[in-house]
Amino acid sequence: MSAALWISALAACGAAVWGSDVVGRYDADDLPEPSREEGKQESFREEGRTEISGGIRLAGSTSMARLSLALAERFMEIYPKVTVTVEFTGSGAGIRDVASGITDIGNASRTLTEEERAAGVVENVVALDGIAVCVDPDNPVAGLTMDQLALIYTGGVNNWALVGGRDLPVVVIGREAGSGTRAAFEKQAGVEELCAYANELDSSGAVMAKVASTPGAIGYISLETAKDSVKLLKLDDAEASAENIREGRYKLVRPCIMATKGEIVDQSQVIQVWFEFVLGEEGQRITEEIGLAAVGKEAVFP
Repeated sequence: MSAALWISALAACGAAVWGSDVVGRYDADDLPEPSREEGKQESFREEGRTEISGGIRLAGSTSMARLSLALAERFMEIYPKVTVTVEFTGSGAGIRDVASGITDIGNASRTLTEEERAAGVVENVVALDGIAVCVDPDNPVAGLTMDQLALIYTGGVNNWALVGGRDLPVVVIGREAGSGTRAAFEKQAGVEELCAYANELDSSGAVMAKVASTPGAIGYISLETAKDSVKLLKLDDAEASAENIREGRYKLVRPCIMATKGEIVDQSQVIQVWFEFVLGEEGQRITEEIGLAAVGKEAVFP
């Protein structure tokens, strides 16, 4: 049975398993087919390092699930003697686990705090993701300014009529405390610890479902998880898109981080090969197919 079919078969049991190696909560149908162009394999594969073996443990951000699973599937195809395990525990938990040595790589959809850096955790940016602001499909508002967005989330604007919409109360939806998406949104929107949430939910999927079914609702989600069930708003006249993220036109952007305890060069051989793949040509191509903005090997998040 193929890896994709194996995931679908086990999804009903409450967990999706890739081969028995990658653990997650997402169906294979949500993943793109990675590119496999002849003659474009990564340099480390061409150098005869296909005998690499061992295990890689990743844990953390739920927003990085599709990216992690897609990369892990392709990596294990190239290196069949490597087992990659991915768990979705939230950005904060992933960073704590890598700091304590419980996991090899901590996935986080936000920048590291000074305390996390002081604990020896290193921020390795592997992609850039937009934080999309979404409303229910019947909302006539096409976009907001960043100032209007901040006022909505802090309670200063509580009716859509105040920003060109219908006479309808605003229902403010957000993520739970500890979410990397929430931390990044609040910091970049300038509303840290000021938000007046009606609901705090535990995933981008849950936020989308609530916004789609609630007239007047507004929420924020990872751009790469966005579906047609919600309407995405422009911010300062810029659409949420990978191109606008790369060009700096869309302002709500956060890094996708695969954090390590210490620098990449200090990790085991299999971990170093993982990062060479992720930040190399094929890994970054998969990143773009997922809907994220690629960064390359010299990525630094501003």
